[in-house]
Amino acid sequence: MVELKTDTSIDAMYAAGQVVGRALTAAHKAADVGVSLLELDEVAHGVLREAGATSPFLGYRPSFAPTPFPAVLCASVNDAIVHGVPGRYRLRDGDLVSLDFGAELGGWVGDSALSFIVGTPRKGDLRLVETAERALAAGIEAAVVGNRIGDIAHAIGTVCRGAGYGIPDGFGGHGIGRRMHEDPGVPNEGRPGRGMRLRHGMVLAIEPMVIGGGTDDYHAAPDGWTLKTNDGSRAAHAEHTVAITDSGPRILTAR
Repeated sequence: MVELKTDTSIDAMYAAGQVVGRALTAAHKAADVGVSLLELDEVAHGVLREAGATSPFLGYRPSFAPTPFPAVLCASVNDAIVHGVPGRYRLRDGDLVSLDFGAELGGWVGDSALSFIVGTPRKGDLRLVETAERALAAGIEAAVVGNRIGDIAHAIGTVCRGAGYGIPDGFGGHGIGRRMHEDPGVPNEGRPGRGMRLRHGMVLAIEPMVIGGGTDDYHAAPDGWTLKTNDGSRAAHAEHTVAITDSGPRILTAR
């Protein structure tokens, strides 16, 4: 069931989203050669504590996961697509990093992700990150009252496929509100004009993921959480929490 949020509730979700934005900005700024992923997790955790917010990631255990998630930040590096578990790995020059973060404040949740290169970038990685951001922008542009979920999916998929990239099957965006994952699902590829019609008060986490090698194939790492490309190619991920309103899409996790 899809819950339509009131304007007051959307404002409250914006407050949670701003905590998310601050944490991602802080973790991105801290990400440098020699810094460990655990240290980035602690930076993000510090923003939560300062805001009096909690993490919807920490302890989260969906049906596919063998163990509860042990951190507040997902940190995926190079061939990791999403759900990377922060560990002792220290960032190296040229690493492509995707950070995904959520915050719960006042009973409402925000969720966002960004990708970037540490140090000297590879040309292909810059294009990969830029494509993920363009796909996110296209999805948000399609998130207007009267459109359908398929219009968002089609907009994202058109950008990703047009660039020659793969899209991991079965993973995409989702509704969000009191819980991190709510109805409806928001695929990253689909047919326009299909699916649920968008209405004022719907709030969606829109999150394209792209695989640089062009295939859609992935597997779970031994930790049971991190999803990695089968061909070893790099991946990028971008996400915002977006409210559907009569005046247009409102990005609640804007940085």
